[in-house]
Amino acid sequence: MIPIVLHHGILRFPDIALGPLRFGYYRGIDRAIAERGHPLIVTCVHPTAGIVRRAIQLKETILRQLELMKRQKVLIIAHSMGGLDARYMITRLGMERHVSALLTITTPHRGSPFADWCLRNLGRRLGWLRIAGWLAIDIDSMKDLTTESCRRFNQEIPDSPAVRYFSVSAARPLLRVPPFAYASHKLVFDAEGENDGLVSVKSSTWGTHLGTWPADHWHTINHRILPELKDPTGDIIPYYLTALDQLEREGLELREDAAAEVTV
Repeated sequence: MIPIVLHHGILRFPDIALGPLRFGYYRGIDRAIAERGHPLIVTCVHPTAGIVRRAIQLKETILRQLELMKRQKVLIIAHSMGGLDARYMITRLGMERHVSALLTITTPHRGSPFADWCLRNLGRRLGWLRIAGWLAIDIDSMKDLTTESCRRFNQEIPDSPAVRYFSVSAARPLLRVPPFAYASHKLVFDAEGENDGLVSVKSSTWGTHLGTWPADHWHTINHRILPELKDPTGDIIPYYLTALDQLEREGLELREDAAAEVTV
């Protein structure tokens, strides 16, 4: 089976284990994919840096693990900002020969109006960018996720003809996202329509679109913050497994020789 890279979005910190309990970014998604026989490369790059820095770290992780596995290519499943890292890495860092396909999960390919608001009101008016500079804290992700920055990104980072690109969107009505996301949901909805609390369906559609999951941004990595009392989506893991089935139906070869799981 082809190795699968699970690459995270912004604000991913190392997993926490308390006895038998494990609190991770992917909440069982990684385990379910591994049980299908796919070797895993689970990344952990800088949580708030910009696309370029994160893409360099992503490349280093993939090449290191491919060498250990004695493999040549991977399928990347990237959540949120991670999809932009992967696109940059493929096109600008010479990784197209090592990537069969990229599947992005609710990635802001065209940026997010919420990032615009954050940069304008938090970064500049409240001086967060200046304070971060004084403290040598890298928060370039705030700038890289704006709609204008992503517009330039899409002009400068064309898709590689050697790699297949797929995407999944997500959307929930306002009152079915976590309360802390009400403001961001409304802001994005007013600008771009249906969204998951942070990223619109319009922005997250890229390449071959595999559908829109009925989930908020956090639910797409199985962090269910609100109880679902009506029309529950439930565990998101089956959606990931269905997406892998869709990739095979699209002609993507996923069944290479089996190998052991590798987690970073």
